[in-house]
Amino acid sequence: MAKVHISKALTAEILRKFKGRAHEIIDRMETLEANPNLGKPVGHVSSVVIKELKWDVFRFYCITDGYILKFGSQQDLERLLIEFVRMSDKKTQESTISEIKEILRTMGRFD
Repeated sequence: MAKVHISKALTAEILRKFKGRAHEIIDRMETLEANPNLGKPVGHVSSVVIKELKWDVFRFYCITDGYILKFGSQQDLERLLIEFVRMSDKKTQESTISEIKEILRTMGRFD
């Protein structure tokens, strides 16, 4: 089973925006533990894949190791970390994905 981590800032934003329904969203995100192939790949920086998980009109973005996701064995998938980092609506989707890519590039590990 993969490990899903939701950033503190994103958790706080979800709780603030969705109040009583926040647990539904977090549960949906945690379904990636059992099935890490859920979600739509929307970009990549080097071997890091940016995936989008939809809920209503909102999109939640996670980053993970694309190589393990595509070619990894069951044991590799058990060690896979999926990090949820941002959320957007349809209007800000493109700018949010670009921002995630820029952050990954400036971290210095990715080209």
